[in-house]
Amino acid sequence: MEHKISVVINTYNAEEKLTQVLDTVKDFDEIVICDMESTDSTLDIARRYGCKIVTFPKGEHKSAEPARTFAIQSATHDWVLVVDADELIPTELKDYLYKRISSQDCPQGIYIPRKNYFMGKPYCYPDYQLRFFIKEGTVWPPYVHTFPTVNGKLEHIDKKEKQLAMIHIADDSIATYIKKTNEYTDNEVIKRSGKKVGVVKLLFSPFWRFFHFYIVKGSWKYGMAGFVISVLNGFYKFATLAKIIENNNKSKP
Repeated sequence: MEHKISVVINTYNAEEKLTQVLDTVKDFDEIVICDMESTDSTLDIARRYGCKIVTFPKGEHKSAEPARTFAIQSATHDWVLVVDADELIPTELKDYLYKRISSQDCPQGIYIPRKNYFMGKPYCYPDYQLRFFIKEGTVWPPYVHTFPTVNGKLEHIDKKEKQLAMIHIADDSIATYIKKTNEYTDNEVIKRSGKKVGVVKLLFSPFWRFFHFYIVKGSWKYGMAGFVISVLNGFYKFATLAKIIENNNKSKP
């Protein structure tokens, strides 16, 4: 039996890096572009590569997560690889995935390590993402920074196999990172609606997030860039908790 893989990419005004991304996935069996009503040349680029194009209304959505399940179920084949519009897939990873699904002990989902960049330097490796799985029964929660629910066994690619890691080429500026923080934390409030947050949590949770990124995940190894991104991650946590407090106060009579 021949095993085939559909690559699924959610897009919104992704023209800047999409050609680069599609060049790395063009040899898979199918590419599905789930577009949220782009106004740039995203769809023209997708058509040039022969992608299957489906549309999900953008509405007030500020992230791709609400469209993930729809995009996955739009794929033709049983196996799905979800790729963001700013991620590259090495040939070694493609070959590994095809080999893995041909084996008898293949799991139903695979966590893939990802290389991230900030201020021109790598940081926080491995950043594991659950991006490869069987289509049947997989559901992706409609909230930012969530992983899909996959029916079956899961496994991680060994972090030592760095040639198998996805490459995240966003390398956002600090201004862009702060802008995304504001947008994404709005969605975090929806996800955590009704959750109680006190002063102690507001004080210590951001510090722990900073500590986790800087010390536990080793961002200290990347100098000033590692320190800055760790502080920004702590701020992300602080903004999330502060907005939850703000939202809870609005709900009080």
